[in-house]
Amino acid sequence: MKNYTITVNGNVYNVTVEEGTTAGAAPVVSAAKAAPAPKAAPEAPKAAAPAGAAGSVEVTASVPGKICKIEANVGAAVKAGDTVLVLEAMKMEIPVVAPQDGTVATINVAVGDAVESGDVLATMN
Repeated sequence: MKNYTITVNGNVYNVTVEEGTTAGAAPVVSAAKAAPAPKAAPEAPKAAAPAGAAGSVEVTASVPGKICKIEANVGAAVKAGDTVLVLEAMKMEIPVVAPQDGTVATINVAVGDAVESGDVLATMN
């Protein structure tokens, strides 16, 4: 018997393969979903600058990638968790969300731009 851990579509499975002793017999495979790995603590939202400061909250890239969609316009009111931009990284689309309620003050990138982790993609009031 051999044990393997595989990841399929983000789900982790523990797989056990029993090797048969009969010639030509197919191995018996059993799989059980592994317990989810502990998630890292979410990053605390950045504190807003004093009222009236333009672009007081930065919306940053969490991973390097390429901008594939811009969902919000400058001046748009957004709520915390609303998608502002979509970043393509590791063959996935990753939404970049507003860290708090507010208004989009600037968008600093265009579709197709390559970005690095920590780059400021937009600012909010």
